[in-house]
Amino acid sequence: MDYTLKEMMAIVAAREIQNSDIVFCGTGISMLAAMAAKNINAPQSVIFFETGAIDSELEDLPLAVGDSRIMYHASSNSGLLDAFATMQNRFTCSHVVGILGAAQIDIYGNLNSTVIGDYHGPDVRFSGSGGACDVASFVSRSIIFMKQEKRKFKKKLDYLTSPGYLDGPAGRKKAGLSEGGPDCVVTDMGMMAFDSESKKMFLRGYYPGIIPEEILQNMEFEIDVTRAEEIKPPSANELSLLREKCDPHRLIL
Repeated sequence: MDYTLKEMMAIVAAREIQNSDIVFCGTGISMLAAMAAKNINAPQSVIFFETGAIDSELEDLPLAVGDSRIMYHASSNSGLLDAFATMQNRFTCSHVVGILGAAQIDIYGNLNSTVIGDYHGPDVRFSGSGGACDVASFVSRSIIFMKQEKRKFKKKLDYLTSPGYLDGPAGRKKAGLSEGGPDCVVTDMGMMAFDSESKKMFLRGYYPGIIPEEILQNMEFEIDVTRAEEIKPPSANELSLLREKCDPHRLIL
């Protein structure tokens, strides 16, 4: 294997981004995936940051959404209020793709990034939603990065921070949310998607050298694996652009 799992994850997520997409991303591997898509398979996609920069040139990988490099040759530089107003605008939200991460996820794609354990006396307290709840609530689809571990793929979340499909097919509608929802979950072992009818997670693909049973062993709940196929590894061109154009200093990689 001439690529790392982090490189595989970034490329797999990048392949899900299309030319018409406005990509709302945060710091770390989500930013790297958005840059990879822009440089590899979706050159007309627009990267959009919560701090207000839209369609930046991104000659260097920013370290955070507040890094001044996100403003370089941007089509627009505004602020937090305008960024979230744009994301929630009914004329644009149908084209926005959010890239998220969390501490826990359940079978319907609901996310916890708040606490592990009891809310009032937690074992671990995280930084919380940030903009994740807004992204999950309003954008047309989201890509979620997770580490494939049983403690992260939970039957029941310790806290619901950001909505997926809530309790099933009608969950979002009953809560007054948009028709969007999670599109896929990218892990260090494979990719999950969500059934169009039941809205439950299923295994869409697994990485070379991984078998579906290994993925199931690293989840608290059972998912359908009958539709899964081996995911194509990164090509030489994808790896070259990821390493040399997107992250030459290996800040994320």
